[in-house]
Amino acid sequence: MDPKFKYFEVYTRNSRGLQIFTCKWLPISSPKCLVFLCHGYGVECSTFMRESGEKLASEGYAVFGIDYEGHGRSGGVRCLITKFENIVNDCEEYFKSICELREYKGKAKFLYGDSMGGTVCLLLHKKDPSFWDGAVLVAPMCKISEKIKPNQVVVNILTKMGAVIPSWKIVPTKDVIGSAFKDQTKRESIRNNKLIYQDKPRLKTALEIMRVCISLQNFLHEVTLPFLILQGEKDTVTDPETSKELYKKASSTDKTIKLYIGMCHGITTGETDANIALVFADILAWLGKRTSNGGFESSKPILNGSIEKLTSSTSHVNADKKDVQQTEVQGN
Repeated sequence: MDPKFKYFEVYTRNSRGLQIFTCKWLPISSPKCLVFLCHGYGVECSTFMRESGEKLASEGYAVFGIDYEGHGRSGGVRCLITKFENIVNDCEEYFKSICELREYKGKAKFLYGDSMGGTVCLLLHKKDPSFWDGAVLVAPMCKISEKIKPNQVVVNILTKMGAVIPSWKIVPTKDVIGSAFKDQTKRESIRNNKLIYQDKPRLKTALEIMRVCISLQNFLHEVTLPFLILQGEKDTVTDPETSKELYKKASSTDKTIKLYIGMCHGITTGETDANIALVFADILAWLGKRTSNGGFESSKPILNGSIEKLTSSTSHVNADKKDVQQTEVQGN
């Protein structure tokens, strides 16, 4: 059987001289649009987000991924984020270099962020609000939940410590893999993936993530790009309430949020095959509406008139041999 896409890996260097790993899944035919993957904390693109790349490329989308500094196959101290803006700048530099290639001129450009990758997507949009045509945000980390946010005294102490011992792995955390990925086989596969960082977070990394999420709270109302949020209702890694807040505050006129009852954080990587298929069907349907006629031109506006407008709706689908409720709210 002829392959529907081809996979490539390329190393490049960022502006700070570090070796950065990139990968791409390219459909055999001319792509409907370009999709740029932003992975989550501690993970990477080539294996952890492989299924996302393959499913999208199989449907005609050109997909590009990058491992952040200190993540996956890229250079740098493992999972040390000294400045979150470095991640955003590296992504922007690589993604825009792809968009400037002659074969991709005029193609629509969509961001796809998973967990912390959702933060990266929002910051890319903040840097250049009119450049991106939309974003798929999977369990996005767009705010520190009030349930887990430390008080200011603790933050001040950690900040002073971070200036002296930034790379120390001293931040206590729960077993994120155990709570994020429900399917046992997939969970063990993730535990055995040597490219995924599974040690305690470094102090400076934790502080940077907290700093960026706090600053994002003042930006949510400035979000204007079309977006789709997908999240498990039982997610304990990123709070679904913060996704609802992004949806409510964003100024985007084309916005959708889907919450999957019974699913956890890893809805595209750690659920059963049936549940993952359900989520990807929603992603492909959303992208499909915005890349119709075989190749959406980025200069054309996205017409909301072609999107069903609902204040709220509830549907049931069969997954895992039981009903999984999918709650959907769309923008007006």
